[in-house]
Amino acid sequence: MFKHILLATDGSHLSQKAVHSAIAMALAFKADLLAVKVIPHYIQTYFEGSLAINDVDVKQIEAEWAASAEKVLKQVAEQAKAKGLSITTEVVKSDDIAQGLIDTAENHASDLIVMASHGRKGIKRLLLGSETTSVLTHAKLPVLVLR
Repeated sequence: MFKHILLATDGSHLSQKAVHSAIAMALAFKADLLAVKVIPHYIQTYFEGSLAINDVDVKQIEAEWAASAEKVLKQVAEQAKAKGLSITTEVVKSDDIAQGLIDTAENHASDLIVMASHGRKGIKRLLLGSETTSVLTHAKLPVLVLR
């Protein structure tokens, strides 16, 4: 049924449900599994919402974000390998997390996206947005959302 599963993870406790489910599904369907963590570019100007800092500091901050993402993905890969599953990981840089996931799924010919939802409501949802809702709205492939 599914042959190429993209697992979106942010390293949170909640995203572990998505990790476990994606690994189980990949094993059951004998599918390829791609684990993805999307990180943004550093906002560099005051008008974009941040204090301007020099390029060296920006590169250092972005390198720290990338290293943190790699650590999250390494933990996912270890869980998959412990179950006997081959897995690929990728850190994606995108200022639009949802679009980064969708583009990566399309680039890798994924036929399913597995992700968790934080289930924010009210003002938190308004202020923080919902990446899950955006993926559900714009993806042209099935999305499994876990809560």
